[in-house]
Amino acid sequence: MLQRYVRKLIEDYINEESHKIFFIWGPRRSGKTTILKDIASKLSVPVFNFDLLSGRELFVPSREALEKIASEHKIILIDEVQNYPESTVALKILHDEFNVKIIATGSSELRQKSSNFDTLAGRFTESYCLPLSIGEINENSFIKEYDKNNFQDKTAKQLQIFGAYPEVYANKKLSESEKIDLLQNILDTYILKDIINIYDLKNEKLAKDILTKIALQIGSEVSVRELANSLGANAVTVSNYIEIFIKNYILIPLPSFKTNIRKAVSENRKLYFYDLGIRNIIVKDFRDLNLRPDKGGVFENFIFSEIEKKRKNTHAKQTMYFYREYGGREVDLILEDYKKKYICLEIKIDERSTSKDIFPLEHSFAIINMHNYFKKITELFPERIKW
Repeated sequence: MLQRYVRKLIEDYINEESHKIFFIWGPRRSGKTTILKDIASKLSVPVFNFDLLSGRELFVPSREALEKIASEHKIILIDEVQNYPESTVALKILHDEFNVKIIATGSSELRQKSSNFDTLAGRFTESYCLPLSIGEINENSFIKEYDKNNFQDKTAKQLQIFGAYPEVYANKKLSESEKIDLLQNILDTYILKDIINIYDLKNEKLAKDILTKIALQIGSEVSVRELANSLGANAVTVSNYIEIFIKNYILIPLPSFKTNIRKAVSENRKLYFYDLGIRNIIVKDFRDLNLRPDKGGVFENFIFSEIEKKRKNTHAKQTMYFYREYGGREVDLILEDYKKKYICLEIKIDERSTSKDIFPLEHSFAIINMHNYFKKITELFPERIKW
């Protein structure tokens, strides 16, 4: 079984005195259920699956009903908690009255669905189980020191084509055709259909068309109004669909950095994919990177998604932006911490490329390319765990 960053945090949680609810968020098929089943096996406790009515019915907000569960299990494991938003009340009772530990996973954060989520304030902690990060892959690979550069180069290329969903990356027996079929299944069954059902969306074709349009312009700013016009759709509807994809860990938003400097401008966001395998199945392109006209945007998405995964995994206190001047010059990525310290990053697929440093505030500056990406991303945020 692959060792995941969040699994180490769960082990710490199980062994510590805290009885806060531990939420784990991430997209479907990112490994959350596998982790819960492994914990359940080792602790000899069940997993209550809120995909199933039988699982949801056990967690009615009744002290008598919940006392029966708490008396049997001091650690309660819940999968797909977003399917039962009303469980917020039951979770609060279990936390407040029965001194049990609760580990609950969700493909969409419960706060987006539950009107009572605010009542859990101060009663929970949270982490993420996302597609595999390069750090997790590195720790699971046991590569000899002399082969690390070659391994990191091959890994970057593989993740840019087939992505980092655990079952796609880790199953070495899958042919390329089988990987493509699996990614199509994840897109159709667990991304589109699942989100359509959870949010009761009316138009699956529009949802897929929105993702396709975004996939074809990675690295560029996305105008919701222009996107809606091109699809013959309402701008508010398109905006709502995009926000749902963001909340469900399909898309990552990158807003524009605003300063008081008048030459900085942009009202739009850039949107990237958490997983490039999903992006590539949407545009139906799995060619070698050297044959692709979008290789620059793909590499930019790869770097940005890896930084975002590490930012979430380590709970780093940085906010991410891009910066553009009126003249068109850009900084690809700006990291801003809570003390207004800035790191500016330029992303270049060609290691021979250079870039002019144009950000107007005091900052550090670095270029990330295929040769140094692993080292640069590793250095960004301190790890919270020791592997």
